[in-house]
Amino acid sequence: MRLTRALLLAAVSLVLGGCGQDGGQDEIVWKAQSLWQAGTLPHQIFEEFAKRVTERSGGRLKIEPLAVGSIVSSTESLDAVSAGILQAQHSGAVYFTGKDAAFALIGDPQGGFENPDQMRQWMESGGGLELARELYARYNVFFVGGAWFGVESLVSKKPLRKLTDFQGVKIRAPQGIGQDIFQILGAAPVNLPGSEVYTALERGVIDASDWGSLAMNQDLGYHKLAPYPNYPGFHSMPMTDFAVNMNAWNALPDDLKALVEEHVGIFNAEMTRRNIAADEAILARASELGFEAIDLPPQERRKFREIAQGVWKEYAARSPMAQRVYESQVAFLKQLGLLD
Repeated sequence: MRLTRALLLAAVSLVLGGCGQDGGQDEIVWKAQSLWQAGTLPHQIFEEFAKRVTERSGGRLKIEPLAVGSIVSSTESLDAVSAGILQAQHSGAVYFTGKDAAFALIGDPQGGFENPDQMRQWMESGGGLELARELYARYNVFFVGGAWFGVESLVSKKPLRKLTDFQGVKIRAPQGIGQDIFQILGAAPVNLPGSEVYTALERGVIDASDWGSLAMNQDLGYHKLAPYPNYPGFHSMPMTDFAVNMNAWNALPDDLKALVEEHVGIFNAEMTRRNIAADEAILARASELGFEAIDLPPQERRKFREIAQGVWKEYAARSPMAQRVYESQVAFLKQLGLLD
């Protein structure tokens, strides 16, 4: 495997640091990097998950939760786990779209599922888990399970009450499925790092932004500048993962494998519940905080989904695995009555 300079430096750093093995011979230590900044609610929930696994295993398996960028960048974490530089990750599948378009569809089929429970059902009973594990295994990584923090909320300086309102809107959106859909809607997507979103809204470089959930956007002060968030969201519901180096996973005793799988399920439930609760708490203060939450009507959501399906199909054509994920998701969305 060819590693980037950053990954090689990270590997040297971990070797010099003893590779995280600071206990006795029977103690297994996993360094696991998340996609969240330290101190944020999602990272706190991840830290609690790591603590529970450590405690419930009686200290036999210790997970050390690391904030985003602690060892490598978000886009390099899969390579780091594959190489054993990290033993595990809690990351976003969409970060690895450049490796296979299937990651984009597994990670966030934008406009598809309306809530985390629907996508979880696809993972558990619609073939999604098997497809995810097959995909990750190609990179020497075991996909344990997914976790959803809820549906993202667009923030905008003007009300977006129907899809035609997107015409001409300069919207910050990452490259990928979402950006392609916004272009079809007549918006003008702008590539910006998250650190520049506030200033871009303030200076009029952008009119709207695709970033995070209602509560996350409020924490960053976006509603002061763009007081028309969409809620509940309709466009993006990213799946984050918990995935482990394949050799590290295979070396675990069966009881510890079962323990990790059980607590990834609990972690997902906590991530969804507590982030939605945070959103609802912010929504209850909308008048006080000076914003108006806009819910896109059901017929407009369906139009968005139909447009999105055309983009999913384009991504599906990029690899055989992406095609299989696309066919599985579309079949399940039809079962749910979300597609004709």
